[in-house]
Amino acid sequence: MRRILLFILPILIIVALVFTIFGIVQVNFEENRLMDDLQRKAKTVAESAELSARYILINNDLRQANRLVESFQKRERLQGCVIYDNDGNVLSVTDRISEWSKKDKPYLKEVLNTKNPRGALEKFKEYSVYSYVLPVLDDEKNVLGVVEVIYDTSYVFTTLTELWRHISIALIILVVSITLIMALLQRRIFILPVLQLTEWFHLFQKGETDKQHPITKEKGEFGKLASEVEQIALSLRIARKTISDKAQVRLQKEELWTEAKLKDLVLAKMGENALYVVSNREPYMHVIEDTSGEARCIRPASGVVTAIDPILRACGGTWIAHGSGNADRKFVNSKNKLAVPPEDNRYILKRVWMTKEEEQGYYYGFSNEGLWPLCHITHTRPIFRESDWQMYKKVNQKFADAILEELPAKNPFVFIQDYHFTLLPKMIKEKQPNATIALFWHIPWPNPEIFATCPYQKEILDGMLDSDLIGFHVQFHCNNFLDTANRFLESRVDTEKFSIVRAGKETFVRAFPISVDGYMGEDVERCSAEIEKLSKEFELYNKIVAVGVERIDYTKGLVERMYAVDRFLEKYPQYKGKFVLIQLAAPSRTHIKRYHDLMGEIDEVVEKVNWKHSDGNWKPIIYLKKHFSPEEIKPYYALADVCIVSSLHDGMNLVAKEYVISNKKLDGVLILSRFTGAARELTDAIQINPYSIEEFADAIKFAMEMPVEERKRRMESMRKIVTENNVYRWAGNVITELTALKKG
Repeated sequence: MRRILLFILPILIIVALVFTIFGIVQVNFEENRLMDDLQRKAKTVAESAELSARYILINNDLRQANRLVESFQKRERLQGCVIYDNDGNVLSVTDRISEWSKKDKPYLKEVLNTKNPRGALEKFKEYSVYSYVLPVLDDEKNVLGVVEVIYDTSYVFTTLTELWRHISIALIILVVSITLIMALLQRRIFILPVLQLTEWFHLFQKGETDKQHPITKEKGEFGKLASEVEQIALSLRIARKTISDKAQVRLQKEELWTEAKLKDLVLAKMGENALYVVSNREPYMHVIEDTSGEARCIRPASGVVTAIDPILRACGGTWIAHGSGNADRKFVNSKNKLAVPPEDNRYILKRVWMTKEEEQGYYYGFSNEGLWPLCHITHTRPIFRESDWQMYKKVNQKFADAILEELPAKNPFVFIQDYHFTLLPKMIKEKQPNATIALFWHIPWPNPEIFATCPYQKEILDGMLDSDLIGFHVQFHCNNFLDTANRFLESRVDTEKFSIVRAGKETFVRAFPISVDGYMGEDVERCSAEIEKLSKEFELYNKIVAVGVERIDYTKGLVERMYAVDRFLEKYPQYKGKFVLIQLAAPSRTHIKRYHDLMGEIDEVVEKVNWKHSDGNWKPIIYLKKHFSPEEIKPYYALADVCIVSSLHDGMNLVAKEYVISNKKLDGVLILSRFTGAARELTDAIQINPYSIEEFADAIKFAMEMPVEERKRRMESMRKIVTENNVYRWAGNVITELTALKKG
């Protein structure tokens, strides 16, 4: 639109300027013509009345004078007539302009003295009139008196106004016509060829057409441009094919899953088909700092972000997520996209915007007051509101529209994350049936009896089962999902293939234990300065340090952890002054009352335990309630002798794996809740029931007194598991399964 205006605006300015000058000339000409005509009429009328006025003035016949002036009462455009004596006194005046006699008329003396007629515009009340004054002379040329004829001039100005209106209308019509004609010409000559070339280039470079664009045969500049674009697209396709073939060869040679191996797998298995990831939480968000007022980019506290970001860094693609940062809109382009990470662009982030009402209903309401407590067995009652459900459906459709804008026509791969988007697979498949969709459920799946409490159970299952693949962290959750679908839907569950067939559509259900980057701990040695700083700040020298890293959530067992520390110090007072728990806690979902109350409860328990056991400068719990970036967390992992993960119910819990992979010295101990998915893999951790405070307290003592050799053996075993089954292997398994389904 801006380019069209730049093209047309100079022409319109010139046309408007010429038309305005023409209008001024024409109006001036018309005004002069009308005024000349008026003056001529006034002179004629005055001269015709002169003879009668002479008789009246000679005979001083006032009756005849009144009759004469009243004869002007009904004449069109003629306001009236006035007869004066030779001293300038009014003898008679037309009733319609009787107030004219009160008007100061200095021009009368001039007419009486010079004996010359005079015509001019005069002000009368609020408007202008034309006055023509004619002296009445006797035979000896002596002045007997004066006849003044008053004409209405309003019709002159009405005529001029109407003329300006017609000129303005003509100018507007001309401007609109020129604009439309130029816009159509520009579209026909410039825009349409460019749009056609863009569409063709998009299809050609993706391999969806091999036809030569007709414009390449033209000899003009567009033909040259199209020819060059065609060469670039062809070279790009060949290069991608070559890279894909080489990736297949490298893939067969490498054993350990790395970023490079995942990239090779994507190239070999998916080729030119891009990967599209959808989640509620964005991997990078821009926020305004309260202190400085400047915008900065942060990584949100999220297991999904921890797991998925390395994958897209490795293989590229597009991540569609909710733009929740208060400065997010400042950093996107016209398509709401930006390249991330900011310091090393690897993939595209597309942000979807929500109103406060949408976020309240979809995210805080249905997702986190409904589905979250429904799936986590932590004795928090789920709340289902019809208004939240309607908003949840609306936002799912908004994300579907945003995704469909990006998907290529040929076999796209869509990887949907978590419980926020149960309806999304169906919405995408309705518009693009050839899309291959995987939905990964990052939280537990409850048994059928618990899921039955959800009023929208059938709609949720129906939406999810349009996926080609549904993944869970552990097999137990897969089994629960199969049982749930079998209970509530008309479907056939194949227990051998672990699939659900419904209305001719088969959805496979698989366990994919998620993990972390196996090399995230490689730069821990660089944290030595930060470790020294923390040791000084919190006086940690000669103390055994335990660390906890969580969002503030009732599923994480934070209150139970504090009570366990309290009981540990009660039972084993010899550790007072020697043990410190550093708890990193990121506030989360504070708009929900349950979370707001939980924050207050944790604050109260921490204060109570510290008051009870503190001695001098030492206190057992250092509670740091704020957001920590992954880089800020690493020194705490390196500093910790013990890491405590006490979730009451969790899908996987990546904090446990992050600590294991970060513990390069092999001198750490992991205390891990058996109610996490990670407990199935990390069997060498000290596994606890977080509800049993006595067991929990004893586990802390056991961890502190564990011999060095035992620590090393356990940590080596767990590091081997996490290194081999890292996030790249997790992603590789999902992609391999997806591509295998597509071929089938």
